[in-house]
Amino acid sequence: MLRYIQRRLLIMIPVLWGVVTLVFFLMYMLPGDPAATILAQSGGKAEAIEKLREQLGLNDPLPVQYVRFLSNAVRGDFGNSIFLRQPVMQIIAENLPATIELAIGALVVALAIGFSMGILAALKCNTWVDRLCMLTAIAGVSMPNFWLALLIMYLISAINTYYGVLILPITGQGGIQHLIVPSIVLGFAVSGSLARLVRSSMLEVLRQEYITTARAKGLSRRVVILRHALRNALIPVVTMLGLQFGYLLGGTVIIETVFSRRGLGRTIVDAIVWKDLPVVQGAVFVTATTYMLVNLLVDISYAVIDPRIRYS
Repeated sequence: MLRYIQRRLLIMIPVLWGVVTLVFFLMYMLPGDPAATILAQSGGKAEAIEKLREQLGLNDPLPVQYVRFLSNAVRGDFGNSIFLRQPVMQIIAENLPATIELAIGALVVALAIGFSMGILAALKCNTWVDRLCMLTAIAGVSMPNFWLALLIMYLISAINTYYGVLILPITGQGGIQHLIVPSIVLGFAVSGSLARLVRSSMLEVLRQEYITTARAKGLSRRVVILRHALRNALIPVVTMLGLQFGYLLGGTVIIETVFSRRGLGRTIVDAIVWKDLPVVQGAVFVTATTYMLVNLLVDISYAVIDPRIRYS
């Protein structure tokens, strides 16, 4: 197991190199001049813009800029933000917890709704309950996040206004009450695909002979489902959860913007708009690293779920 983890960590190095290299050249090709953008509000003249470009190192040849960026990135130094004039890693450290908090909240919502609907649909297969659950799952997958977010914001605002009390805050952040609505919106889409996968995995497991044997031994329905069926149906579901975590991290870009929340997703959007190259590069690096570590944990969890799996 230890050798497998070491090998996976080594594979992450060229992947991260490819990610930061791709982002570096894509950002370079974007139109716009950061120096001109910084001095635009103060009406900076051409001489001032040229001087600032020299200070930022933007006049250096592209290969020189790339080698300088790569040598600093290897040491974990992504420089300072062009606009905020703060270290990039400090900006990321201030915003990443809010994004992780939102992603975990959405994952809890997705697990609660997805598992409930998937198990219920499998147990009530080909009934109206099954069709209702799958219809809800399809709605979750097909509805755009921003549309669902605006719809829920409108409904909660109408309820707050009608009763004259603040039932749930819909923008900003501060406590767990600010996390409920964004987590539901972000988690609902993942719950749809999760419910469909849980249903199909449960149906396949419930037809196995060892489930029939467990029932013949007189075990209760709850024990058969939770101890025997659900555990063996978990591996494909856990695989999808690891992949969906990347979707949740990406989905925070829209949700944080719509709900006016601070976070890494909103920071990336602002940095791209202002062409703040160091912030974009640092944020993408951290996001990619987090995604790969989560998928490594998912792969390791296979051995915990199914003891027959061994890593050599």
